[in-house]
Amino acid sequence: MSMPKGSNVPVPTTALRVELGWRPGPGVPDADASALLLVDGKVRSDGDFVFYNQPAHSSGAVRHEGKGNAGGWVTDTLLVDLARVEPAVERIVLAASADGGTFGRVPDLYIEVRDAVQNTAVARFDSTGATVETAFVLGEFYRRQGAWKFRAVGQGYDSGLEGLATDFGITVDEPQQTAPAATMPAPSGPPVNLPPPSGPSVNLPPPMPMAPPAGPPSPPPAAPVRLTKVTLTKAAPSVSLTKQGGTSGALRVNLNWEVRKQFSGWGSKRGRAVAMHADLDLDLCALYELADGRKGVVQALGNAYGSLQRPPYIHLDGDDRTGASASGENLTVNLDHIKDFRRILVFVTIYEGARSFADLHATVTLQPQHGAAIDFSLDECTVPSTVCALALITNTGGDLVVQREARYLVPDRGVSPQRTVDRVYGWGMNWTPGRK
Repeated sequence: MSMPKGSNVPVPTTALRVELGWRPGPGVPDADASALLLVDGKVRSDGDFVFYNQPAHSSGAVRHEGKGNAGGWVTDTLLVDLARVEPAVERIVLAASADGGTFGRVPDLYIEVRDAVQNTAVARFDSTGATVETAFVLGEFYRRQGAWKFRAVGQGYDSGLEGLATDFGITVDEPQQTAPAATMPAPSGPPVNLPPPSGPSVNLPPPMPMAPPAGPPSPPPAAPVRLTKVTLTKAAPSVSLTKQGGTSGALRVNLNWEVRKQFSGWGSKRGRAVAMHADLDLDLCALYELADGRKGVVQALGNAYGSLQRPPYIHLDGDDRTGASASGENLTVNLDHIKDFRRILVFVTIYEGARSFADLHATVTLQPQHGAAIDFSLDECTVPSTVCALALITNTGGDLVVQREARYLVPDRGVSPQRTVDRVYGWGMNWTPGRK
């Protein structure tokens, strides 16, 4: 049952999943969940802001988990562990921002708090009556007499995520109009004899000598938060991570999907894939070529999960065999070793549960530790494809570029999906059968 605006309920557990949800459709903007950890109504620093470009708080109390699609709903999820919230933090504000429109065009917007262990609902607030708002504070956790409560808020902003963030003390990276320094124009023409000043003369003390600096200089202020996202399309399929400032730290690649239908098989009458099983098992994989010429693959098949601390500096986080997880499939690239990479091809295969990607709604997100998030959607699949090339990351002269591929490939009879993508992209590897 939805809570009335302004009402509150006790929170019976500390491990929570906060789900922002809405119904997608033509002309419906995307929405993003975020959280702000507050002391006396403000953040202590920009690090207290958790959102798509800064997905985890240093305390581990809040983490942005990402988008999911299921049952005709789109969700964006935050994981909150109240047991790890620092004692100074009094409130955790839970917000939503619209990307590409207003919340007046977002149907059935809600925020729901669930027990992350039992997966049972703790609280829910349905936001109604939105018009021109582009950001909302939908709810908040707050301390009361040593315990946590959740309040339904519903406060709207027409200034977007930027306005909401700055209202709570966040420094946002935006172009600044700098006034030119005032300068005295150089004199022109013949000199002018000015009369001596009138009135009594004033004895001024001699100028004080410049004192030497005391101690080491202060560290530079932290870089402001970047709110921008990059969406790759057919018309604009690539972006430079180098120009975005995303060439160090971890690059997280996420694949999330929704199975729209629950049939199976290949429709021979109409010549198109018509279905997928509910137990569809997709595998996120990566072909890599290092600067020294070594080549290989990171994948669940054969337990080739890779490593972040040694070559290939790529690690597959796990194998999501259901598609029901909000986190989907993820792999991480260690960009501190950018000089060791020549190219990386991220692709996905169907391990079991379907014979084609038809009726799959999938989103790919690349989240660098520094720089803007990069995302794109896959097009509708109209061929009997079991492997899809997602993104090609190349290092050319120190410029790290992400290229949207979104390319469905059809293996020849008896040819594995891995060998198929190898042939198309010219990796030149030798393949043998493998199993999970």
